[in-house]
Amino acid sequence: MNRIALVALTAAVVPTSALAQAYQCTAPARLPPARPVEPDGPTRRAVTSWYTLALSWSPEYCRGELARRPANAMQCGGANGRFGFVLHGLWPEARRGPPPQWCALTLRPRPETIRRNLCMTPVPWLIEHEWAKHGSCMAKSPEGYYRVAGILWHALRFPDTDHLSRDPALTTGALRQAFVAANPGWRADAVGVTTSRTGWLRELHLCYSRRFRPMPCPRGSFGPPDSAPLKIWRGL
Repeated sequence: MNRIALVALTAAVVPTSALAQAYQCTAPARLPPARPVEPDGPTRRAVTSWYTLALSWSPEYCRGELARRPANAMQCGGANGRFGFVLHGLWPEARRGPPPQWCALTLRPRPETIRRNLCMTPVPWLIEHEWAKHGSCMAKSPEGYYRVAGILWHALRFPDTDHLSRDPALTTGALRQAFVAANPGWRADAVGVTTSRTGWLRELHLCYSRRFRPMPCPRGSFGPPDSAPLKIWRGL
């Protein structure tokens, strides 16, 4: 990302804090050896038209088999903190067709870059993966990519998801409205939601223009309609 775009981004958001999403988060004393990132598709370059900031609901991710995998120990084990929303990734998107991906595989995040971002993305291998698959198509370095992602992340505030989860009549629209109420300047049609097949919250997909301002999510990124019933696994 060039200097002009970064200045525009900083002006577009006011850093506050990602409120109460990492509870007493501490990085582990030792990080596991970084495994090589293996592409899951071809290199694809395309002009970036907009961005998705994908935020995973950690309690849903960590319930079941995934919580027992060693690679997920920091996020799901509880010894390094407990997590609400965490950053899955910042994704450049194309106006039409599939998004750019896997633009550079030789440059990898430095260990200090991984450690610095672990309370935002508490999975070391995912930090490597998101840079290689998505970040390399929008920034010149992993440090630049995670600097941009961090600015967006720290500008967000989150609704009381625990309170929402206790509403038996909760809908997807109610979650969108709660997010907008916590983030003045946002609009409900810029908040995409993804759920499991049985209606449990999995992720928020926040849609940004090329100038990193909230924009209506294109069709296919918005998720279930506002009227859809929604369940939120607490697990905290």
